[in-house]
Amino acid sequence: MKLATAAQMRELDQKAIEVYNIPSIDLMERAAVSIAQAALDLLPIRLGKCRGAIFCGAGNNGGDGIAAARLLFLAGLRVRVFLVGDYEKLTPDALEETRRLSECGVELEPFDPEDKGQSAWARNSQVLVDAIFGIGLSRAIALDSKYANAIRLINRCPGAVVAADIASGVETDTGRVLGCAVRADKTVTFSMKKIGQAVGKGAVLSGEVEVVDIGIPASLLRETACPIQTVEEAFAQSAIPRRIPDGHKGDFGKLLIVGGSVGFTGAPYLTALTAVRAGCGLVYLGVPESIWEIETVRCVSSMPFPLADRHGMVSRKALPAVLEKLDACKVLAIGPGLGRSEQTQQLVRDVLLNTKKPVVLDADGINALEGHIDILDQRRGRTTILTPHDGEFARIGGELTNQGRAEAARAFAQAHGCILVLKGHRTITAMPTGNLLVNTTGNSGLAKGGSGDVLTGLIASLLAQGATAVSAAAGGVWMHGRAGDLAAARLTAYCMSPEDVVAELPNVFRELGIS
Repeated sequence: MKLATAAQMRELDQKAIEVYNIPSIDLMERAAVSIAQAALDLLPIRLGKCRGAIFCGAGNNGGDGIAAARLLFLAGLRVRVFLVGDYEKLTPDALEETRRLSECGVELEPFDPEDKGQSAWARNSQVLVDAIFGIGLSRAIALDSKYANAIRLINRCPGAVVAADIASGVETDTGRVLGCAVRADKTVTFSMKKIGQAVGKGAVLSGEVEVVDIGIPASLLRETACPIQTVEEAFAQSAIPRRIPDGHKGDFGKLLIVGGSVGFTGAPYLTALTAVRAGCGLVYLGVPESIWEIETVRCVSSMPFPLADRHGMVSRKALPAVLEKLDACKVLAIGPGLGRSEQTQQLVRDVLLNTKKPVVLDADGINALEGHIDILDQRRGRTTILTPHDGEFARIGGELTNQGRAEAARAFAQAHGCILVLKGHRTITAMPTGNLLVNTTGNSGLAKGGSGDVLTGLIASLLAQGATAVSAAAGGVWMHGRAGDLAAARLTAYCMSPEDVVAELPNVFRELGIS
């Protein structure tokens, strides 16, 4: 699904009005119908016994809310409509909707944070509508302002909250919170989903997001090029290489995994286990000699072998053995449980410089690039997939403080010619072209040690079997999240483990139509 920017949405509205001669008030009325219906759908009891509190700004987003209030009143809901802004600043369409509301006997009330009657009405409302700010908000909301007071009041109320177009306080293009933001149960967004509803805090604060048609011509929507899209089931399905019926194990990919250290024997095991489970024909696992026997006992479907060892971690002297084994493999995954000694970090850097094979770099493999990002630059043109969490990303130069995660991921991937999988809620896959894919699966149960090792094994396995780098990365993230969702449904997010995620992969493949 395409994810639009605020500028793109403004342009679409302008073209619809000026080129296609669609009256702006008609667009507002259609938006209001969807907002009102969403509010009615969330009512817990009979309509005649319910109250609604509608909070509106002075812009056209507020006009949408004012129009929705009229429709809710006509449907039988007892409503009060609060203007969080200045009456003198109401847009022409918002003024017209105010007039229509007044004709029904309902007046637009100035919001007063000190008015206990208004607060009581909101607290006792079964549904609240947030139409304070639209997609144009770009400055932080002052925390002592009436806007912030209105947002805090909405968030304190027990009633269901419907946001009009975007939850007020969420930045449209990044998902960042600008001072404070409404926590919506449902967001009714117009024409296209926005970036800020899929990434950052906005992905959480938006609740369920419903995209509704308000009359923007379909041709305009098709023509809108969006470099950011969400990953859906169809994309994940296309990422799975098809197996030839008469194939042998060598036809289904050969993968080399290098990782593990004393105290971190589980990480390489999980990566290898996942790679086999996801269909890779041959999986080799190079580990320090000191833990080789442990991995040999655990890894019955992959092939562990010992590497030169120094203080329980892989030594730089292992380079010839790693390159020799890699020569017979298609893909290298390096980093899970590797440790951070100077020897292991130098080994990673040496391998990256000495192979043209695709590499999936995770955990301490990524950490080895700290202060040596030029090595990644030297691999431009080769396939390198990095899978950092925010801490690892910052360690290798990722900039998260002054921009959203999406833009930070985009900038890094473009600057260094790699595919970046920035892990977290709504994991982002960034490409050197500047395009981004945002994941739509997963849950908090994946926030456990070992989950990243499973993801590395899945991505590397798909890549070794012939998937493109982007398909393996973004498709693997989707499948990993979906397996996590199935594990959580069976065991709860509290009790699921990375092994449970691996166990659910067959069910994910079946859902995707793979037998």
